[in-house]
Amino acid sequence: MGSEAPNDSIEKELRRLEQRVEELVDLCRQMKVENRALHARMGILSGERAQLLQRNEMARNRVESIVSRLRGMEHG
Repeated sequence: MGSEAPNDSIEKELRRLEQRVEELVDLCRQMKVENRALHARMGILSGERAQLLQRNEMARNRVESIVSRLRGMEHG
């Protein structure tokens, strides 16, 4: 037979499981922090994207206007 009593073996296993649970709780906390940071970053990037799309639309409208004026000058 082994030198450990069954209760000692159970206690060791419980301590091991408790340590693993603590590690998983820490990992969960870290992931929550990272998730919050990623959501904040996503909000910033969405705002930047909207601004860029608006600027792109304005530039496209200006180019179309210039092209129309140039065509008008050709035929005028």
